[in-house]
Amino acid sequence: MKLATTLTQTNTAHPPLVLIHGLGSAATAFKPIIAELTQSFRVITVDLPGHGQSAYTKGQALAPQALGSAIFEAVRGEYGVEKFHVVGNSLGGWIALEMAAALPDRIMSLTGLAPAGLWLKPAAKRELREARSFYLVRLLKPVIRGGLNSKLLRWIGFATVSPKWQELSYETTYDAAYALLNCPGYFPAWDGMLTRRFDRAVPIRVPITIVFGDSDNTLPYPISQERSLAPAHSKWLVIDNCGHAPMWDHPDLIVKIINQTANR
Repeated sequence: MKLATTLTQTNTAHPPLVLIHGLGSAATAFKPIIAELTQSFRVITVDLPGHGQSAYTKGQALAPQALGSAIFEAVRGEYGVEKFHVVGNSLGGWIALEMAAALPDRIMSLTGLAPAGLWLKPAAKRELREARSFYLVRLLKPVIRGGLNSKLLRWIGFATVSPKWQELSYETTYDAAYALLNCPGYFPAWDGMLTRRFDRAVPIRVPITIVFGDSDNTLPYPISQERSLAPAHSKWLVIDNCGHAPMWDHPDLIVKIINQTANR
Protein backbone atom coordinates (compact mmCIF):
# COMPACT_ATOMS: atom_id res chain seq x y z
CA MET A 1 0.00 0.00 0.00
CA LYS A 2 1.28 3.48 -0.88
CA LEU A 3 1.55 5.89 2.05
CA ALA A 4 2.05 9.64 2.04
CA THR A 5 5.10 10.57 4.08
CA THR A 6 7.03 13.74 4.87
CA LEU A 7 10.64 14.21 5.97
CA THR A 8 10.84 17.39 8.03
CA GLN A 9 14.56 17.35 8.84
CA THR A 10 17.37 16.34 6.49
CA ASN A 11 20.33 16.63 8.88
CA THR A 12 21.82 13.14 8.65
CA ALA A 13 23.62 13.69 11.95
CA HIS A 14 20.23 13.28 13.60
CA PRO A 15 18.63 9.82 13.96
CA PRO A 16 15.31 9.22 12.16
CA LEU A 17 12.05 9.34 14.08
CA VAL A 18 8.73 8.16 12.63
CA LEU A 19 5.44 9.61 13.90
CA ILE A 20 2.25 7.53 13.52
CA HIS A 21 -1.16 9.10 14.13
CA GLY A 22 -4.40 7.54 15.33
CA LEU A 23 -7.76 6.53 13.89
CA GLY A 24 -9.53 9.36 12.09
CA SER A 25 -6.51 11.60 12.43
CA ALA A 26 -3.53 12.52 10.24
CA ALA A 27 0.13 13.44 10.48
CA THR A 28 -0.98 17.02 11.22
CA ALA A 29 -1.90 15.88 14.75
CA PHE A 30 1.79 16.05 15.64
CA LYS A 31 2.31 19.69 14.62
CA PRO A 32 2.58 20.88 18.27
CA ILE A 33 5.77 18.83 18.76
CA ILE A 34 7.38 18.51 15.32
CA ALA A 35 9.42 21.73 15.39
CA GLU A 36 10.99 20.86 18.73
CA LEU A 37 11.63 17.25 17.73
CA THR A 38 13.57 18.38 14.66
CA GLN A 39 16.22 19.72 17.03
CA SER A 40 17.16 16.11 17.79
CA PHE A 41 15.69 13.94 15.01
CA ARG A 42 15.05 13.64 11.31
CA VAL A 43 11.27 13.54 11.70
CA ILE A 44 9.27 11.43 9.27
CA THR A 45 5.49 11.72 9.37
CA VAL A 46 3.15 9.12 7.91
CA ASP A 47 -0.51 9.23 6.89
CA LEU A 48 -2.26 5.87 7.27
CA PRO A 49 -4.35 4.59 4.33
CA GLY A 50 -7.48 6.67 3.84
CA HIS A 51 -6.19 9.29 6.27
CA GLY A 52 -4.56 12.64 5.51
CA GLN A 53 -2.88 12.52 2.10
CA SER A 54 -2.85 8.73 1.76
CA ALA A 55 -5.40 7.14 -0.56
CA TYR A 56 -7.52 4.17 0.42
CA THR A 57 -8.16 1.26 -1.89
CA LYS A 58 -11.17 -0.87 -1.07
CA GLY A 59 -10.17 -4.18 0.40
CA GLN A 60 -6.82 -3.03 1.82
CA ALA A 61 -5.78 -4.90 4.96
CA LEU A 62 -5.75 -2.30 7.73
CA ALA A 63 -5.07 -4.44 10.79
CA PRO A 64 -2.29 -2.95 12.96
CA GLN A 65 0.28 -5.57 11.95
CA ALA A 66 -0.35 -4.94 8.24
CA LEU A 67 -0.13 -1.18 8.74
CA GLY A 68 3.17 -1.62 10.55
CA SER A 69 4.58 -3.60 7.62
CA ALA A 70 3.42 -0.87 5.22
CA ILE A 71 5.18 1.82 7.28
CA PHE A 72 8.45 -0.13 7.33
CA GLU A 73 8.19 -0.46 3.55
CA ALA A 74 7.30 3.20 2.98
CA VAL A 75 10.11 4.58 5.14
CA ARG A 76 12.69 2.34 3.50
CA GLY A 77 11.36 2.97 0.00
CA GLU A 78 11.11 6.76 0.30
CA TYR A 79 14.17 7.55 2.41
CA GLY A 80 16.33 4.43 2.54
CA VAL A 81 15.86 4.36 6.31
CA GLU A 82 16.07 0.90 7.85
CA LYS A 83 16.17 1.70 11.58
CA PHE A 84 14.35 4.48 13.40
CA HIS A 85 12.80 5.67 16.62
CA VAL A 86 9.00 5.57 16.56
CA VAL A 87 6.22 7.48 18.30
CA GLY A 88 2.58 6.52 17.92
CA ASN A 89 -0.66 7.95 19.26
CA SER A 90 -3.75 5.77 19.85
CA LEU A 91 -3.99 3.34 16.89
CA GLY A 92 -0.53 4.60 15.92
CA GLY A 93 0.80 3.48 19.27
CA TRP A 94 -0.58 -0.01 18.72
CA ILE A 95 0.97 -0.09 15.25
CA ALA A 96 4.33 0.95 16.73
CA LEU A 97 4.14 -1.90 19.26
CA GLU A 98 3.41 -4.40 16.48
CA MET A 99 6.39 -3.07 14.53
CA ALA A 100 8.69 -3.52 17.52
CA ALA A 101 7.41 -7.06 18.05
CA ALA A 102 7.77 -8.00 14.38
CA LEU A 103 11.16 -6.42 13.58
CA PRO A 104 12.78 -5.26 16.82
CA ASP A 105 16.18 -4.73 15.21
CA ARG A 106 14.67 -1.93 13.12
CA ILE A 107 13.12 -0.04 16.06
CA MET A 108 15.59 2.04 18.04
CA SER A 109 13.05 3.14 20.67
CA LEU A 110 9.29 3.37 21.03
CA THR A 111 7.10 5.97 22.71
CA GLY A 112 3.40 5.07 22.81
CA LEU A 113 1.09 8.01 23.46
CA ALA A 114 -2.20 6.53 24.70
CA PRO A 115 -1.70 3.40 22.58
CA ALA A 116 -4.72 1.35 21.58
CA GLY A 117 -4.81 -2.44 21.77
CA LEU A 118 -4.12 -2.76 25.50
CA TRP A 119 -7.50 -4.19 26.40
CA LEU A 120 -8.23 -7.62 27.85
CA LYS A 121 -11.44 -8.11 25.88
CA PRO A 122 -11.30 -6.95 22.25
CA ALA A 123 -14.48 -5.52 20.72
CA ALA A 124 -16.29 -7.92 18.40
CA LYS A 125 -18.18 -5.26 16.44
CA ARG A 126 -18.41 -1.52 15.95
CA GLU A 127 -20.27 0.45 18.58
CA LEU A 128 -21.67 3.42 16.67
CA ARG A 129 -21.83 5.56 19.82
CA GLU A 130 -18.03 5.46 19.69
CA ALA A 131 -18.19 7.09 16.23
CA ARG A 132 -19.82 10.19 17.73
CA SER A 133 -17.05 12.51 16.55
CA PHE A 134 -17.10 11.08 13.01
CA TYR A 135 -20.78 11.91 12.56
CA LEU A 136 -20.70 15.11 14.58
CA VAL A 137 -18.02 16.71 12.41
CA ARG A 138 -20.13 15.99 9.34
CA LEU A 139 -23.20 17.52 10.92
CA LEU A 140 -21.24 20.66 11.80
CA LYS A 141 -19.24 20.86 8.57
CA PRO A 142 -20.94 24.07 7.30
CA VAL A 143 -19.90 26.02 10.39
CA ILE A 144 -16.58 24.45 11.36
CA ARG A 145 -14.18 26.92 9.78
CA GLY A 146 -15.54 29.92 11.65
CA GLY A 147 -17.23 28.02 14.45
CA LEU A 148 -14.01 26.72 15.95
CA ASN A 149 -13.37 30.25 17.15
CA SER A 150 -16.36 29.82 19.46
CA LYS A 151 -16.14 28.31 22.92
CA LEU A 152 -19.32 26.28 22.37
CA LEU A 153 -18.12 24.44 19.26
CA ARG A 154 -14.71 23.77 20.80
CA TRP A 155 -16.44 22.32 23.86
CA ILE A 156 -18.68 20.13 21.71
CA GLY A 157 -15.79 18.84 19.64
CA PHE A 158 -12.89 18.60 22.04
CA ALA A 159 -13.98 18.59 25.71
CA THR A 160 -13.99 14.77 25.79
CA VAL A 161 -10.60 14.58 24.06
CA SER A 162 -8.64 17.11 26.09
CA PRO A 163 -9.13 18.59 29.56
CA LYS A 164 -7.24 21.60 28.15
CA TRP A 165 -9.62 22.04 25.21
CA GLN A 166 -9.93 25.78 25.81
CA GLU A 167 -6.18 26.19 25.36
CA LEU A 168 -5.82 24.25 22.09
CA SER A 169 -4.81 26.41 19.14
CA TYR A 170 -7.23 27.05 16.31
CA GLU A 171 -4.83 25.24 13.98
CA THR A 172 -4.84 22.11 16.13
CA THR A 173 -8.63 21.96 16.31
CA TYR A 174 -9.12 22.74 12.62
CA ASP A 175 -6.53 20.17 11.53
CA ALA A 176 -8.26 17.53 13.65
CA ALA A 177 -11.71 18.36 12.26
CA TYR A 178 -10.42 18.46 8.67
CA ALA A 179 -8.66 15.11 9.09
CA LEU A 180 -11.82 13.45 10.35
CA LEU A 181 -13.91 14.98 7.56
CA ASN A 182 -11.56 13.60 4.93
CA CYS A 183 -11.05 10.08 6.19
CA PRO A 184 -12.33 7.26 3.95
CA GLY A 185 -10.13 4.84 5.89
CA TYR A 186 -11.90 5.50 9.20
CA PHE A 187 -14.22 2.50 9.31
CA PRO A 188 -11.84 0.10 7.50
CA ALA A 189 -9.10 0.89 10.03
CA TRP A 190 -11.62 0.50 12.87
CA ASP A 191 -12.63 -2.90 11.49
CA GLY A 192 -8.94 -3.83 11.43
CA MET A 193 -8.85 -3.49 15.22
CA LEU A 194 -11.93 -5.61 15.91
CA THR A 195 -11.38 -8.96 17.69
CA ARG A 196 -7.71 -8.05 18.18
CA ARG A 197 -5.44 -6.73 20.90
CA PHE A 198 -1.71 -6.31 21.33
CA ASP A 199 -0.27 -9.32 23.13
CA ARG A 200 3.13 -9.99 21.60
CA ALA A 201 6.60 -9.85 23.12
CA VAL A 202 9.14 -7.12 22.41
CA PRO A 203 12.80 -7.72 23.29
CA ILE A 204 14.17 -5.77 26.23
CA ARG A 205 16.77 -4.16 23.97
CA VAL A 206 14.04 -1.90 22.54
CA PRO A 207 13.45 0.99 25.00
CA ILE A 208 9.71 1.58 25.42
CA THR A 209 7.73 4.26 27.20
CA ILE A 210 3.93 4.09 27.43
CA VAL A 211 2.14 7.35 28.25
CA PHE A 212 -1.51 7.79 29.20
CA GLY A 213 -3.37 10.87 30.34
CA ASP A 214 -5.30 10.75 33.58
CA SER A 215 -8.36 12.08 31.71
CA ASP A 216 -8.34 9.80 28.65
CA ASN A 217 -12.01 9.28 27.76
CA THR A 218 -11.25 7.55 24.46
CA LEU A 219 -9.19 4.70 25.93
CA PRO A 220 -10.16 4.93 29.60
CA TYR A 221 -8.57 3.28 32.60
CA PRO A 222 -8.76 0.43 33.40
CA ILE A 223 -10.48 -1.32 30.49
CA SER A 224 -8.22 0.08 27.76
CA GLN A 225 -5.04 0.51 29.77
CA GLU A 226 -4.11 -3.07 30.70
CA ARG A 227 -0.51 -2.83 31.80
CA SER A 228 0.07 -6.60 31.68
CA LEU A 229 -0.28 -6.52 27.88
CA ALA A 230 2.51 -3.99 27.41
CA PRO A 231 6.05 -5.33 27.14
CA ALA A 232 7.22 -6.05 30.68
CA HIS A 233 10.21 -3.70 30.47
CA SER A 234 8.10 -0.71 29.37
CA LYS A 235 8.28 2.48 31.39
CA TRP A 236 4.64 3.35 32.15
CA LEU A 237 3.69 6.98 32.81
CA VAL A 238 0.38 8.65 33.66
CA ILE A 239 0.26 12.41 33.10
CA ASP A 240 -1.99 14.69 35.14
CA ASN A 241 -4.51 16.96 33.40
CA CYS A 242 -4.04 15.13 30.11
CA GLY A 243 -6.42 13.49 27.64
CA HIS A 244 -6.10 11.19 24.64
CA ALA A 245 -3.63 13.36 22.71
CA PRO A 246 -0.76 14.03 25.13
CA MET A 247 1.20 15.91 22.44
CA TRP A 248 -1.58 18.53 22.45
CA ASP A 249 -1.98 18.87 26.20
CA HIS A 250 1.69 18.76 27.23
CA PRO A 251 3.88 19.18 24.12
CA ASP A 252 7.08 20.16 25.93
CA LEU A 253 6.82 17.24 28.34
CA ILE A 254 6.13 14.79 25.51
CA VAL A 255 9.19 15.98 23.58
CA LYS A 256 11.24 15.48 26.75
CA ILE A 257 9.85 11.95 27.21
CA ILE A 258 10.55 11.03 23.56
CA ASN A 259 14.14 12.23 23.92
CA GLN A 260 14.61 10.38 27.19
CA THR A 261 13.25 7.16 25.68
CA ALA A 262 15.47 7.50 22.62
CA ASN A 263 18.52 7.98 24.85
CA ARG A 264 17.89 5.04 27.19
